[in-house]
Amino acid sequence: MLDPTAARQQPRPPDCNAALVLADGSVFWGRGLGAVGSAVGEVCFNTSITGYQEILTDPSYAGQIITFTFPHIGNVGANPEDVETTTPAARGLVLRTAITEPANYRATQSLDYWLKSHGIVGLSGVDTRRLTRHIRDSGAPNGVIAYRPDSALDIAGMREEARAWPGLEGMDLAREVTCRQTYNWTETVWRRASGYGRQDRPRFRVVAVDYGAKRNILRMLAEHGCHITVVPATASTEDILRHQPDGIFLSNGPGDPAATGEYAVPVLRELIGTGKPIFGICLGHQMLALALGGRTHKVEKGHRGANHPVRDNITGKVEITSQNHGFVVDPDSLPDGVEPTHTSLFDGSNEGLRVVGKPVFSVQHHPEASPGPQDSHYLFERFIDFMAEGGRK
Repeated sequence: MLDPTAARQQPRPPDCNAALVLADGSVFWGRGLGAVGSAVGEVCFNTSITGYQEILTDPSYAGQIITFTFPHIGNVGANPEDVETTTPAARGLVLRTAITEPANYRATQSLDYWLKSHGIVGLSGVDTRRLTRHIRDSGAPNGVIAYRPDSALDIAGMREEARAWPGLEGMDLAREVTCRQTYNWTETVWRRASGYGRQDRPRFRVVAVDYGAKRNILRMLAEHGCHITVVPATASTEDILRHQPDGIFLSNGPGDPAATGEYAVPVLRELIGTGKPIFGICLGHQMLALALGGRTHKVEKGHRGANHPVRDNITGKVEITSQNHGFVVDPDSLPDGVEPTHTSLFDGSNEGLRVVGKPVFSVQHHPEASPGPQDSHYLFERFIDFMAEGGRK
């Protein structure tokens, strides 16, 4: 444990103007990038080698400081198309090497400038292997990241701030990232020749409950023939059903599902009772499990990356998936009539469920992402098939 007095007087290493300080006193010095300032959050790591802009704008990262294990982050720059939400929810990022000038035809600005424009604090020059091993061995810690180019860093104060932060367990973050009012979504997936398209001939009406929805999930639904009405996480059963949906989608999102479930679970139980098709992803999967009588719990390391193998228990097929979650469903807690459908081949944790005899199912991973690249797209087709059958199993 770092002595507070010694920590406060610890000299800054040469050429370092930023640091990450963990609640246990560990200090990772580096060079600041992005916005000047500081932020507190849970420090996690992501193993993806591409898609950093998607990761940084995924609302599921609310309350977290992201350590990228791949060293070359920022090389392709940033653009206004590869974002999952308008206002990024991640609190900071930690890199091994400094951000270089963008080298991609789609780039419109450097990642450093993009980070500044969104007020995100970054840190480069860190031994990310050491930090990742620390998280792997001890679990995701609380930490404070700070970039102060013109003033001294109060390391002891940063440690105390990290220790005082309550952590994600018990925290309802869906309220922070959800939409504030209902809106319609018609944009379809991106194509190289034409960019994003528009769904103007939808076959089905879908209400998407926004716990922190990624735009590309909505695009995939629209691509499959859906007109989407997005409602806030706090929407009531009446708010949802007045749109006369053919199906109901439960989005991804951040925070502790048990905390969000305080207001969401009663609504979901009523929606399950309507017999309408329901499809959940990530937090939506966890919320559905809670509504069906299951339990969730926090895991030490979580799953964050684009190389996670998941087995479909029904077909035996293995899918390479993209994931971002720190809570999981306890499969042993699922009641009779609710079956686990997918399993992580990394640690055996639950990755999906279905209700026997009903058009209700969910997965923990992100089928809209493309690490496989299309291994999990069939899940959207399953949802469409349920709606085409009028909700019949």
